[in-house]
Amino acid sequence: MQEPTLTTATPCSTAPDAAPAPRTKKPDWLRVKLPIGDNYKQVRSLVDTHKLHTICESGNCPNMGECWGAGTSTFMILGNICTRSCGFCAVATGRPEAVDWDEPQRVAEAIFLMKVKHAVITSVDRDELKDGGSIIWANTIKAIRALNAETTMETLIPDFRGQWENLQRIIDVAPEIVSHNLETVERLTKQVRIQAKYHRSLEVIRRLKDGGMRTKSGVMLGLGETKEEVIQAMQDLYDNGCDVVTLGQYLQPTPKHLPVVRFVHPDEFAEYREIGYAMGLDYVESGPLVRSSYHAEKHIHSGRPNQ
Repeated sequence: MQEPTLTTATPCSTAPDAAPAPRTKKPDWLRVKLPIGDNYKQVRSLVDTHKLHTICESGNCPNMGECWGAGTSTFMILGNICTRSCGFCAVATGRPEAVDWDEPQRVAEAIFLMKVKHAVITSVDRDELKDGGSIIWANTIKAIRALNAETTMETLIPDFRGQWENLQRIIDVAPEIVSHNLETVERLTKQVRIQAKYHRSLEVIRRLKDGGMRTKSGVMLGLGETKEEVIQAMQDLYDNGCDVVTLGQYLQPTPKHLPVVRFVHPDEFAEYREIGYAMGLDYVESGPLVRSSYHAEKHIHSGRPNQ
């Protein structure tokens, strides 16, 4: 899913033989304003100057205008070419360039210049690397802390192919929130996240929670899942120690990607929010335009009613 901070991540590839389907007109509740304003221009300038990749652009995020206009953005590290080919993702798939060991410092300096109070960091998958990119991940978190002592962080991480020593590097540097997206329900995982595994992602969440992390995950709706499957995915996340869940509408980035099966009404998203809180989740961000890092600065604290 989605985010609001600056990152250097790689694009995921297109869906294999995704059947071309006529595009359905977006409902009114999915219309957003074009990015404008001085803060947006300043962020754009910093991104270009520091040669940073943002998931805001690579992921075609509908909230880019709002988030950049507020002076925030999602940093994507480890390049902008992904080794995986998820059927929903607009990030490019291919052979990544060599690791840039100076990148952590550049990201930290950009956060300093932008005066970011809460930074979200994500990355492409780097399955070709023995460490899965986890050393750059840890170095980035350390560099941000060294230069921005008051900045809190969310890290939206890959599954590291289940190589848990790489996940441990993230736990050891202890960002305020660690997020790993489930993306879809169990039945659709092979279609939506071709190289990922549903239960491996749940194990990532469980291991993070066991390591003392505040945990978060996101699910996209509109890919053909049923209401019962959405609730089961939320329950699976809760049962494995997930604190924060985001639910948003999937939007097809290009005709080569998986088509939108349906546009989920805002009332249904509101219903999922209430179900999540009744289930025991600590924060549920649910709405058509929600992406992984939307309102991320609020997710450090509980969102439960009457708390």
